[in-house]
Amino acid sequence: MTINFYTRGIALKRAALDKNDSSEDRRRSKELFNEALQITWPAFVELVMSTLFGMVDMIMVGWVSSSYIAAVGLTNQPFQLLIAVFAALNVGTTTLVAWNIGAHDLKRARMVTRQALTIGTSLGVIISVLGVITAKYIIKFMGAQPDTFGPATQYFKIVSSGLVFQVITMAVTAALRGAGETRIPMLYNVGANLFNVFGNYVLIYGKLGFPALGVAGAAISTDISRILACLTALYVLFFSRKTRLAITFKDNFHLDFSIIKQIFKIGIPAAGEQFILQSGLILFARTVSGLGTATYAAHQIGLNINGLTFSPSQAFGVAATTMVGQSIGANDTKKAEESANLIHKMGMCVACFVGLMFILFSHPIARLYTSDTNVTRMAGTVLKIMALAQPGQSTQLILAGALRGAGDTMYPLYASATGIWVFRVIMAYVFVYIFNWGLVGAWVAMVLDQYTRSLIVYLRYRSGKWKYVKSRVDMI
Repeated sequence: MTINFYTRGIALKRAALDKNDSSEDRRRSKELFNEALQITWPAFVELVMSTLFGMVDMIMVGWVSSSYIAAVGLTNQPFQLLIAVFAALNVGTTTLVAWNIGAHDLKRARMVTRQALTIGTSLGVIISVLGVITAKYIIKFMGAQPDTFGPATQYFKIVSSGLVFQVITMAVTAALRGAGETRIPMLYNVGANLFNVFGNYVLIYGKLGFPALGVAGAAISTDISRILACLTALYVLFFSRKTRLAITFKDNFHLDFSIIKQIFKIGIPAAGEQFILQSGLILFARTVSGLGTATYAAHQIGLNINGLTFSPSQAFGVAATTMVGQSIGANDTKKAEESANLIHKMGMCVACFVGLMFILFSHPIARLYTSDTNVTRMAGTVLKIMALAQPGQSTQLILAGALRGAGDTMYPLYASATGIWVFRVIMAYVFVYIFNWGLVGAWVAMVLDQYTRSLIVYLRYRSGKWKYVKSRVDMI
């Protein structure tokens, strides 16, 4: 009898402990969910609204002429390639700031911010000048048709001249994201994009006494909006005191090579990833541009709308980078893994919903861009194919963000190199011109690319080796 009471007592104690553990797990999960939500929703709003405004840009020039859609579209990938080098700066900055915030070393987090600002400004000037000088050669390389060469070159030159402002804004945004302060960049980026829509209306169509400038008007409006975003971002850092990363002009802005080495140790693989990604996408664009202006316009509509599907996963990727980075900085690898797992689940739910929406409403969305029924028919088909890529796309963007937060930037590079160059470069050409699948073949290759990248990133994440990368960076 005594033994039975003793056994029951142990069982009751164990049940109580299990209940406490379960309650603690639920509390911890709720805290992580709330933290993830606080970081994700501003980044989500910022990225979605920026993408929507980009779609409005394309829609507004498209209603002037469908060839303008192709002209603006031809510049997208070269611009992304030009600023790919800044992925090294931005990823390295976000990760280092997150590590130092997690370690409660605010002084060093501000030092990293100042270094990012100094490097970004210097390199931004160089990239702007380079873009203006090489504009016509780049557009020619992209395979522009006679009806798009002139407008595309003009657009490229004007927008290139303002790239320096975009680069500075990106550096500030990268630092703020590392600190988990995603609400601030949401405000200045959304505000600037709202102005861009107004500027488009005035300058593209010639309203309020301004001349109708068409594509050139869209480019000028883009530059003005980027200048406004840049000035606001700098005001936040130097004058507002709304951020933990606040700095002053009296601070030391001299180059600190120990910090710079750490930034680029983390970021160079990310820059390589972007370079491989964007150069592959340029060749992918050239493959499709050979199918004619109407087909390429439909392709650009698909890419433009596809940017909207990237935005939620990118926002969750930002949260993964920040939360994993801060957890790694605090030497809490358990929290880092729990955060990444939770954010991945949240992102997958959103991705599946987005995919369903594109299956149901693909053709009505495409008709927003142009009245050309042939173009909208092809674009609608593209959107249905794109919907199939959403789970893979979400996985690779979110888990790659988690790896970057840990400083493990090599495997996203490997994933992009494999997916882009095997499928979007080689297999896209095979599908389009050898199998004669046309535009559908190009987008089938895109789906295969997304799942290949997601598999490589997922396997690296599951290995757990990313948890120990920081120690190697700290040794620099």
